[in-house]
Amino acid sequence: MADVMNVGVNLEAFSQAINAIQALRSSVTRVFDSLKDGMKNKETLEGREKVFITEFQDNLQSVNRDLNELERLSTLVGRPSESHPLHNSGLLSLDPVQDKTPLYSQLLQAYKWSNKLQYHAGLASSLLNQQSLKRSANQMGTSAKRRPKLQPSTLSLPTQYVDDVISRIGRMFPDMSIELFRPNGTSAVLLVTLGKVLKAIVVMRSLFIDRTIVRGYHENVYSEDGKLDIWSKSNYQAFQKVTDHATTALLHYQLPQMPDVVVRSFMTWLRSYIKLFQTPCQRCGKYLQEGLPPTWRDFRTLEAFHDTCRQ
Repeated sequence: MADVMNVGVNLEAFSQAINAIQALRSSVTRVFDSLKDGMKNKETLEGREKVFITEFQDNLQSVNRDLNELERLSTLVGRPSESHPLHNSGLLSLDPVQDKTPLYSQLLQAYKWSNKLQYHAGLASSLLNQQSLKRSANQMGTSAKRRPKLQPSTLSLPTQYVDDVISRIGRMFPDMSIELFRPNGTSAVLLVTLGKVLKAIVVMRSLFIDRTIVRGYHENVYSEDGKLDIWSKSNYQAFQKVTDHATTALLHYQLPQMPDVVVRSFMTWLRSYIKLFQTPCQRCGKYLQEGLPPTWRDFRTLEAFHDTCRQ
């Protein structure tokens, strides 16, 4: 909009013209004030008429002088360019009923929004070009074809770093024991024992949690060959519900740039089940509903709800 106003317009003369308009309005106001006040008290009628006529003539001359100055400045202001971005839609501002047809104000708002969108799109385009996120081999060129494909850094973290993160989380929660296994090389499997309430098997790829199985504290978590059973469900419906909620929690806690924070947040959420059978529902106040305890834990407040009460 500023670029359009600068084309063919003398801004200094425009400012002076505004001041001249204000001066002209003041002169006209003085004329009507003198007519309103009439002839002031003098000793003789002739004296009152003479003073009134003289004052009225001075006011009219001031009006004439200010009008001539405004006309002079109007020739210096110039005319704006005819290529206004709104074109004939600018005539909508002449509609006297703005409340019923606010098309002009909405059009101006849409025009400003379009300018902002174009500006931010330009910034995004420059940033993306710097990152070279082109996926076509033809566009990347022959040199890029020989470049080895980079793997995401969070999927290839050192095992020592993963072990340190798990040990720190274990020290944060004294009532939660975490055993780490590596049955298939570098991938870790965690056996989380939460008090005497439940046991959870957490399958991980580096620091990404792949899946979680929750079973009761007295249920067997090992298969016949002595390895952790990462597939069988719990025999109890309450822990099957907790397993479903844990899968939902994995989808909720997603922060690929900081996987250690995701694991810590998930473990904090899982620890809220330490009083699974002792905490009433925050909505209905009951410990059991259809024979089940409150198996849902809010992701933000960690409050307990029955599966039906949380909806």
